[in-house]
Amino acid sequence: MTPQHRPTHVEIDLDALRHNLAVILERIGPSRKVLAVVKADAYGHGAAAVARELEERGVEMFGVAMLEEGLELRRAGVKTPVLVLGGLYDGQEEAFVRHELTACLSDAAGVARLHRAALNFGHPLPFHLKVDTGMSRLGFLPAELASVLEDLAERPELEMEGFLSHLALADEDDHPRNDAQIFLFRAMLERIRGAGFSPRYVHLSNSASLLSRELPECNLVRPGIALYGAPPDPSFEGRVELAPVMSFRSAVAQLKRIPAGSGVSYGHRFVAQRQTLLAAVPVGYADGYNRQFSSRADVLIRGRRAKVAGTVCMDWILVDVTDIPGVCIGDAVTLLGRDNGNLISAQELAEHAGTIPYEILCQISKRVPRTYRGGTGKAGA
Repeated sequence: MTPQHRPTHVEIDLDALRHNLAVILERIGPSRKVLAVVKADAYGHGAAAVARELEERGVEMFGVAMLEEGLELRRAGVKTPVLVLGGLYDGQEEAFVRHELTACLSDAAGVARLHRAALNFGHPLPFHLKVDTGMSRLGFLPAELASVLEDLAERPELEMEGFLSHLALADEDDHPRNDAQIFLFRAMLERIRGAGFSPRYVHLSNSASLLSRELPECNLVRPGIALYGAPPDPSFEGRVELAPVMSFRSAVAQLKRIPAGSGVSYGHRFVAQRQTLLAAVPVGYADGYNRQFSSRADVLIRGRRAKVAGTVCMDWILVDVTDIPGVCIGDAVTLLGRDNGNLISAQELAEHAGTIPYEILCQISKRVPRTYRGGTGKAGA
């Protein structure tokens, strides 16, 4: 018999995932398709299970950061096209071709590597061309575009399937840099078409921009955080009805009553001001429950809020449950998610940690098992 895991686990609501996809599809209309971003293990939600669910819903493509993530999807039986946004490194060409992964090309070395692969395997290979319109990260600069297009014109074994860029300030939808980047993107698209290229997919919008602006020249959008039910920025709260997909839960493992004046956890950064009932919960920063939550974050027990008392340890937290009547060993503890109408959101936790919801979701450790409910029932297949 397989021993039971400790009570700490993550629940993934695939019905909520489907709901969020439906919200996005309604927002973008029938003329645009979805490239679902499932990099970083689908933002901590489990890339294989999430991709299988979204594949059932007919998304056009998946986006990952690197080859290894693309291979994970293929091993999970995902057949939908996969775009590797981080491109291909030297020595990865064969894996890209054999597993039908599409490379995003953003430098001359990547173009040369993919071209060699096309020659070696004897058939054309698709790619997406990335340009840098103001992110100053990956992508060809505007001044490089003419020479890049000349080079590509001499490499008919490469097929420009897509053209993309990335907005640096999409979370601030009224920032003037967004309009400047969009203007440059449109100008570069016109030059590409003028050079005889006809990319099937044109894409610029991440979650923030697809929720805030119309880009009629684009026929593909790249939602990430919105798929998982968190707004890309607090300013987007309430614009659309997104449903949180992830809940992070554990259970009370021990109860201890301490007298006033007792120090709690490492450094005694919490000192009991009264006789205090503490609940020990088996979760800590090794599970991705951030140390910045020490004496700041709340959890939900019996649907009521209770404060983390003292320093978050590697494997444990202590919670002040003095004001929760009837609390017992084994009671469920919600670290992220809903309980009895109350909610601990990723945004709330991000504010305690001085970060963004993306990091809260992504940092939950692989040692925390994911369980899936709802959806098509194929998540665990």
